[in-house]
Amino acid sequence: MTDPSPATVAATYFDALERGDIPTVMAQFSPDVVWHQPGSHRFSGVHSGVDGVGALLGGMMERSEGTFTLAVTGPAMSNGDRVALPVRFSGRRSDHSMDMNGIDLLTVHDGKIVEVHLFSEDAASEDAFWGQPA
Repeated sequence: MTDPSPATVAATYFDALERGDIPTVMAQFSPDVVWHQPGSHRFSGVHSGVDGVGALLGGMMERSEGTFTLAVTGPAMSNGDRVALPVRFSGRRSDHSMDMNGIDLLTVHDGKIVEVHLFSEDAASEDAFWGQPA
């Protein structure tokens, strides 16, 4: 049996993310996944391993009071083991909100996501929404 293509892994990941199927989301990651979160906010920086990424995603859901959503807005663009997808993400909390476009770039090896790089169209607004580093 051959490993699924990077585009197939990405499609499975984003479909599960949109449905809120966290076990399937987490199953797409390599145990030693590296996640690069942009910006200058409490979640910015490099997060390593499934546990680190799980803590990041859980923290984002908590900070957004469960409102954080992400949807793919266009076709996947593949180049070897990398897949880039245009996304739109949003969230609300108290008197803060964000809603913007971005690009998520996944690197897939052996049927698992090994690296994630995120790009946001409005870093200042995203920083304000997530808040200062703790």
